[in-house]
Amino acid sequence: GATSGNFTPDAAHQLVRVMHHEAGPGGALLIGADLKKDPAILHRAYNDDSGITAAFNLNMLRRLNREFGADFNLADFAHRAVWNEASGRIEMHLVSRRKQTVCVAGRDFPLRAGEFIVTEHSHKYSLTEFRVMVQRAGFQAVEVWTDARDWFSVQLFLRR
Repeated sequence: GATSGNFTPDAAHQLVRVMHHEAGPGGALLIGADLKKDPAILHRAYNDDSGITAAFNLNMLRRLNREFGADFNLADFAHRAVWNEASGRIEMHLVSRRKQTVCVAGRDFPLRAGEFIVTEHSHKYSLTEFRVMVQRAGFQAVEVWTDARDWFSVQLFLRR
């Protein structure tokens, strides 16, 4: 499944507008938001030592092989996640370890060594950025709860 953080900010706003419509008069929205934090923390989380995120990321190639007849050799790709400060997001990449050509759905795609495939964006928000986006969609902020470190929030909004 995806979260609002996986959408561009504009698309996340459109999603919240749909939620506003679906909530109907007198409705409410209870939603979680991953908050901006020290980039070193994000780097450790998305480049975890146990390789869980890398396995998740590489699974996309496995699924392309199975579901679309692709011919990715998973060993020829490395997981990389980087923080993009300007966009406020983590970008997950699969980096080609060598020059190669891969075939997906009968179409060839040449890749240079070091060239990467973007597999996911995970946008992070400040509490204010997220509240403003949801309020622009027609909700009124009621309550905000965060963990002890202010890394994640759950927010309650009422439909205006």
